[in-house]
Amino acid sequence: MDTDAEVERDNGYAAKVGARLRSIRRQKHLSLQDVEAASDHEFKASVLGAYERGERAISVPRLQRLARFYRVPVDQMLPSDDELGIRSSGDEQIVDLTDRSRSRRDDRPVTIDLGAVEQLGGQEGEMLARYLRMIQVQRGDYNGRMLTIRREDLRAVACILDCHPDQVPARLDSLGLCLVR
Repeated sequence: MDTDAEVERDNGYAAKVGARLRSIRRQKHLSLQDVEAASDHEFKASVLGAYERGERAISVPRLQRLARFYRVPVDQMLPSDDELGIRSSGDEQIVDLTDRSRSRRDDRPVTIDLGAVEQLGGQEGEMLARYLRMIQVQRGDYNGRMLTIRREDLRAVACILDCHPDQVPARLDSLGLCLVR
């Protein structure tokens, strides 16, 4: 039989999972009713709302189906260790991948049209799409429409596009992938 502390801990976890579910749904610009309609009523608005409020626990198979529906890796549907208050061991080195500092004036961000990337095709398009999905996972950014890449991302994109990092914005623009520069 569960103790009061175990029940409270489980409810707290369900609330954190629910907050992640709500955050991802909102990043997709979907209402609860939109999800219900687009999923052919597999995910009822009232049930999804209960998951998001932490009033109801979601099963793993159902979580997997919802992740597929949102086109998000299933592990991103769960709260991070930081959100759970779990500290990492002192042996791990933490690398900040969100540094927004700019050392030069030409380090302006490049915003990519993700829909256009999906249409690109070929090995180059497939590799670029895969890399950009990895960036989305790292940032927890699943709006699905556009992605701003940073100066440090340009080196990897340059390898994919077989050009110098300084040539990436122009190359992306020539492929019809740049939204803003």
